[in-house]
Amino acid sequence: MRVIVESSPEQVARTAATFVASLVRRKPACVLGLATGSTPLGLYKELIRLHREEGLNFSQVTSFNLDEYVGLEPSHPQSYRYFMQTNFFQHINIDARNTHVPDGRALDFEAHAEQYERRIKEAGGIDLQVLGIGSDGHIAFNEPGSSLGSRTRLKTLTSETVRDNARFFEHIDEVPRLALTMGVGTILESRRCLLLACGKHKAEAIRATVEGPVTAQVTASALQLHRDVVAVIDDDAAGNLYRRDYYREVEQAQQALQAGKIKFGG
Repeated sequence: MRVIVESSPEQVARTAATFVASLVRRKPACVLGLATGSTPLGLYKELIRLHREEGLNFSQVTSFNLDEYVGLEPSHPQSYRYFMQTNFFQHINIDARNTHVPDGRALDFEAHAEQYERRIKEAGGIDLQVLGIGSDGHIAFNEPGSSLGSRTRLKTLTSETVRDNARFFEHIDEVPRLALTMGVGTILESRRCLLLACGKHKAEAIRATVEGPVTAQVTASALQLHRDVVAVIDDDAAGNLYRRDYYREVEQAQQALQAGKIKFGG
């Protein structure tokens, strides 16, 4: 896992955007896996800027979101479809027909989940999956104890996740207790994962994800098994990492190599 520690949430957003933008420019018809939340929001703002100021072209991009609350209409201000539409999709030139978010109103959740998996495969698989992380170390809505081989499915949210998300609703009782989510196994099939985290409240989750054992109790730790993960985090989120200095040294060497400052041979 490549760990990049940045000085601020704003720099996390800028660095993360370089990975997404590089893929979109190199492979215009790429497939992006997208996440919601306050941390990915900074990434989307930077991508919108790149689209407006530097012509970053999303016209051939296909996207699949990680999850959606059960029971919320797409027009509900707290639905993830609404979040993506208002904070990203409507500000870029992506084709709305190519944006996919699980349907929390599905009449048959099992059939809908299977269809979502099938659509991902038909699109060629996810090239880059953007991920946030919960304070308990979960990715998407794969709560602690979720199978590390799980697929898209219906999931009951923990009381901790409900409390964490209550800030987006007027009252905690309004927070849905069920969600449709990509599984850990689905996420691990992405060609690259881009994990974002900011703030001291994410520090222990990041330590467990990067340096702890692989366990279903911290579903993000399954990313250790993935062949290509880039974690972009701020200083606060990196606060509990035992090998923090080493990650900085590795990144400095990586940047020097990319800049041609490291020479090989006689």
